[in-house]
Amino acid sequence: MATGVWISLFAYFALMIAIGFYAMRKSTSTSEDYMLGGRALSPQVAALSAGASDMSGWLLLGLPGAMFVSGLGSAWIGIGLLVGAFFNWTLVAPRLREQTLHYNDAITIPEFLGNRFPTQAIPLRTVSAIVIVIFFAVYTASGLVAGGKLFESAFAGVLNIGGMSDYASGVVITLGVVLAYTVVGGFLAVSMTDFVQGCIMMLALVIMPAVVLFGEGGGGFSQASQTLNEVDPTLLSWTEGLTIVGWLSAVTWGLGYFGQPHIIVRFMAIRSQKDVPIARNIGMSWMLISLIGAISLGIFGRAYAVRNGMNVEDPETIFIILADLLFHPLVTGFLYAALLAAIMSTISSQLLVSSSSLTEDFYRLFLRKKAGEKEVVAIGRACVVLVGLVAAIIASDPNSKVLGLVSNAWAGFGAAFGPLIILSLMWPRTNGAGALAGMVVGALTVMLWISLGWNGEFMGGPGVYEIIPGFIASFIAILVVSSVTADAGEYQHITR
Repeated sequence: MATGVWISLFAYFALMIAIGFYAMRKSTSTSEDYMLGGRALSPQVAALSAGASDMSGWLLLGLPGAMFVSGLGSAWIGIGLLVGAFFNWTLVAPRLREQTLHYNDAITIPEFLGNRFPTQAIPLRTVSAIVIVIFFAVYTASGLVAGGKLFESAFAGVLNIGGMSDYASGVVITLGVVLAYTVVGGFLAVSMTDFVQGCIMMLALVIMPAVVLFGEGGGGFSQASQTLNEVDPTLLSWTEGLTIVGWLSAVTWGLGYFGQPHIIVRFMAIRSQKDVPIARNIGMSWMLISLIGAISLGIFGRAYAVRNGMNVEDPETIFIILADLLFHPLVTGFLYAALLAAIMSTISSQLLVSSSSLTEDFYRLFLRKKAGEKEVVAIGRACVVLVGLVAAIIASDPNSKVLGLVSNAWAGFGAAFGPLIILSLMWPRTNGAGALAGMVVGALTVMLWISLGWNGEFMGGPGVYEIIPGFIASFIAILVVSSVTADAGEYQHITR
């Protein structure tokens, strides 16, 4: 492996850890500082932090891999996400920023739900924390799988850490760097590194498709289109070969946004409610550019591979293969850093949200109600490490598919929390019994759907993405149960 690659990667790692220590000095003295950055994020940092923690390794691995295999039909996932993100910023962000402060200054989603629905506070906080930890362990594992794939593809035979395989070494390195800055600097470190990582990701997704198309061996749009038509004309069709069920399963990824704790927690942490529109415009612009880049990379990467006789065994590694093939080692290292940025930005956010739930909604709720701020911060740091180690165990299988793991966890959160967050913010008749029913029904429906294999094949036809039945079932459960049970005064706001 060329020295230039290592120089770029070490510079990236050093920058992330330096940001972690800066954040430690600035904002880790209280639990609100460590877990929510003191609610002081600028709109720029909040926007790119939400975007970078959202997109993860699937943006540079999973989505280009799906485009490489299936063509433009897979782009409906990106379109659904774009629409979902817009409505999340528009409907949820300003209301959640205001209401989490109003309901006793809640600093986690479970705590907000408990304060919002006091008659079911303990069950809601407990169940929601369990859902967060379980699904985030799987979600975090998807990021570690992506890190393992990067190091396995790019550094084959070079790492050999403690006799481990290249894949296992990649998982260890990825987790180690993330833990270093997350444990030390908390939410502010995660958000600031997300901002830097988001810039790196977007730049990489502009550079890579442009070089693939117009660099040596690319041939431009016309040649790429001709090649793809010769391989399979359906690759350039948005609809051909796509069933209604398949289309719905793609675009309904956007429903998941309303229930992703690691994304909506950024809304809670933004500096003020009036900053939300600014953050939304920045975040949506970043997302549009990044999605176009990822889609272009996958589809035109397929054309490049065919034209140049490349054998791509794992389509999810097309970004890694082209980064190594087309660029100077220093640039290749930067592109690897972009992939690591996508992976680490999401892992760090997920670890911190899981840690916050374990600390605030288990430790502080059941074990040490009067724990001091220093103790809570210390427990939070320990929980970050604990969840990271569990995720590493889940990620130990090198054959895991990044997009598959992400889709399962995304659906779980979207169904368990999405309808509940929307209705708790926008429908005053929502009550604790309905909230609890909706969360449980949504999560169980998703897990049952996956276990029965109905996301792969349903009633003799194509599978239905599990977020669809989960989201619908959760929404209905909240509406029905809230309508037939008393509110017990839960419409009243709680103030300090």
